[in-house]
Amino acid sequence: MTGPATLAGRLRTSRAVAVGVAVGVGLAVRYVSDRAVRDHDRRLVDWAQVEHLATRRLRAAPGSLTKQQLAATEASYARAMERIVPLLEQRLGTELPGVVERHDVVDRAGWARANLGTFQALVAHLEDHLVLPRNPNGLGAAMAVSANRFVTTRQLGFLLGFLGTRVLGQYDIALLSAEEAPGRLLFVEENIRATANTLGVPVDQFRTWIALHEATHAFELEAHPWLRPYLRERLERQLALFLDEARALQKGGLRGVVRRWRTAASEGSLMGFMSPEQRGLMKETQLVMSLLEGFSDWVMDEVGEQVLPNVARIRSRFEERRSQRKKGIDRLVARLTGLDMKLEQYRRGERFVSGVHRAGGDAAIAHLWDGPATLPTEAEMDDPAAWVRRVMAVPPQLTASTMGEGA
Repeated sequence: MTGPATLAGRLRTSRAVAVGVAVGVGLAVRYVSDRAVRDHDRRLVDWAQVEHLATRRLRAAPGSLTKQQLAATEASYARAMERIVPLLEQRLGTELPGVVERHDVVDRAGWARANLGTFQALVAHLEDHLVLPRNPNGLGAAMAVSANRFVTTRQLGFLLGFLGTRVLGQYDIALLSAEEAPGRLLFVEENIRATANTLGVPVDQFRTWIALHEATHAFELEAHPWLRPYLRERLERQLALFLDEARALQKGGLRGVVRRWRTAASEGSLMGFMSPEQRGLMKETQLVMSLLEGFSDWVMDEVGEQVLPNVARIRSRFEERRSQRKKGIDRLVARLTGLDMKLEQYRRGERFVSGVHRAGGDAAIAHLWDGPATLPTEAEMDDPAAWVRRVMAVPPQLTASTMGEGA
């Protein structure tokens, strides 16, 4: 049995522990509250911390290269650009001024730093509406601001770190910038080397193949002044609608959020969170992205044979790699970010461009980037001949067979 003295001692010990815990919790709460009050007037994201989180992950990834190793590859990319740009200009019938000079070889962390500005521009359009007032009333509001900042910072750091291990090349433009500054090509050498090794192709040839893809994107965006404002307008409208929807969900409370979750779950897609207007804008943007990616793939096949003896083998192995979807966190992130849609965008866009060329030849290809009015509709994306008939005013009775296979 437990004696009175022993029981009293245990009670005293329990009280001491309780007091100690209470004091510890009190100190922790005070520290958090003081930190929240100090930080309440700061923005939604700690960008220095985002960069730190992303680059720490990327530098720890396998296959990291030194600055000297990166610099040693610059001559290889310069040679590749000097070979492919004249061929692209000849095939596309236009000059690509400055593209040869505006390229950089970067490591994964360098890619993340280059794209930090894009993320900052995007958040700048949102944060004035998403964060609490700069002088929130009460400790709870200040702590909420601090918590939002903590979570958002780490989400963005993780996303940049995730994407930085996968991107091979990029034509970098400031889409949300008011200035129409020329873009630049970025080649992520660490990922390019790793992928070439996985595919079993010579790294120099794979560098040329990637350079050809990204230089084609430069042609699309630089040679057609309407395209960047068109994409920027849709992105800005999407952001505005997102803010409207966020405010509506706040007014509707938890019930509104639950209804959206149920809609998204029933459709098996995050599109369930979007309003009809948002969905329309998303579909328009996806059509343009499909055309951008499909056209680049088509050009790679057209021009690639002139610079790469085994371009068909590279394409085949790369397509196989695209089709392989990893499980777990990779698959989840791909769905949440929309990366899982990109594979079908490539395929659908390439089928459309190839179909346009079969139906109308080079004359039809030349009209692909005339302007918004000549962009394919949803139905035309699956019926290239219909697009050719509309854009080139070809009588409907003329089919691809009567028009010939094109040049």
